[in-house]
Parts: sequence; structure tokens; C-alpha cells
Amino acid sequence: MQLTDELWAILSRERVRAVVVNGCCENDWPEVQRIADLHPEFVVPSYGYHPWYVKERSADWKKVLLEYLNNGKAAVGEIGLDCWIRNPDIQSQEEVFSFQMELAAERNLPASIHCLQAWGRLFDLLRSCPRPECGFVLHSYGGSREMIQPLAKLGAYFSLPGHFAHERKARHRETFLHVPPDRLLIETDAPDQCLPVERVRYPLPDDDGGKPVNHPGNIRAVYEFAAGLHSEELERLAVRVETNFLRIFGGLLTAKS
Repeated sequence: MQLTDELWAILSRERVRAVVVNGCCENDWPEVQRIADLHPEFVVPSYGYHPWYVKERSADWKKVLLEYLNNGKAAVGEIGLDCWIRNPDIQSQEEVFSFQMELAAERNLPASIHCLQAWGRLFDLLRSCPRPECGFVLHSYGGSREMIQPLAKLGAYFSLPGHFAHERKARHRETFLHVPPDRLLIETDAPDQCLPVERVRYPLPDDDGGKPVNHPGNIRAVYEFAAGLHSEELERLAVRVETNFLRIFGGLLTAKS
């Protein structure tokens, strides 16, 4: 997906004031930095090694990551654990995750965390490793309802994607009804995790592999989904989520103003 002037204009029209752009591996990080340099007042860059790509990391990946984090204010992510992928190297995932969480804690930077089929182990690691005081984001939270309060006590925020509006995601929707109001965040996860087609405001062609592509301008549609789920007025929900977002990411935005 090309980040064109038209795309940024759409985000402005949709009243988006800031976006977090996550890099998932060393190949992504230069592009994340380029985008942030083009739109410093708007983009919060985030650098991390996603569990899908830990097997591809270079021998110098820690040094490279530190260089990006030292080049101005940035968040850490997307990082995490994933036992859903084929032949996961869990030991390497845990080592890479723990190093990155320690960095986030040392610098008090928000961390964006991915987790699939590894919630118990993630919880154990979060309890035992340093955590940033500002908190961390559980991207597209798919854990159980029972884990919400224990994770929140550790500093978790829970991010709701539009993908959970699909009918088959009923369990995930019910789980989000139990997220504390002051820990709810909203995401598109663009270019991934598309909304149901009837909710899409900005359709895009499928990628070369036939995979649907999600436009970040669909964020209002995600807010509308979230407002309906929580039986809350849209503008009131938006104010609450903005407050939550600024609580965890606001320090990075202040540094850019």
C-alpha cells in the first residue's frame, strides 16, 4: 500500500490527529523512519522485531534497533509471541521479546505487542520482565476475558480492530465488553485485518497474492463499530479513546510539537 498524498488527505478529512506506524523487522525500519520524517507532526514511529520474523534477524539486529530508537523519539513494536505460525522458534521469540521489553522499560517507551496462542507464556514473561511505566498495548487483543484485569494491573491497554466486527469474532467482541474504559484503544491494523465489506468506507484492491488490503482511513468505521459494541455515543467514545491514547503515546507526540 502506497502512502500517497491522497491517503494523508483522507486521514486529515477523517480527523485523525496521529498515527502509530509499526515496523516488524529490519527491512521495515527504514521505511518507518522515512514516513515519520515526512510527517513528524503526525506519525509516531515504532521499531521492533515481530515474532513472525525473528528467524530472519541479523547478527547485529540489537545494534540496528538501538540506532533507530536513538534517532529521535519512537515507540517499541511490533513485538510479541506467536505459537500459531508453522514451526515457531519459541525460545528465540522469548529472547527477542524480553530484550525489546527491557529496552522499552529502560526508556519508558510504549510497546505494541502481538500475541497468538501464547497468552499464558506472555503473561508469565510480562510479570517477570521490566515493563515501561507508560504502559504497553496488546494489539488486537485475543486473550480471555479472565486475563484482562491481571494484564491491566501490569500496565496493559487493549486495542480493538475492525476485524472483530466479522460475525465469526463473537467471542472477541464479548471479551472487549470487559475491558476497563480507561484501557481501551482502537486500531485499523492497516493494511491488514479488514472490516466486513459492508463497513468499509475506503476500499482498496487486493494485493498481488489476492489478500484484501485495509485502508487506514477506515478508522472511523472501526470507531463506529466500537461505539455500537459498547452502546456508547461515537463522539463520547472518541474522546475517551483519545485520552487513553495520549496517556500512553502522548509523550512522543509532545516531543514532535
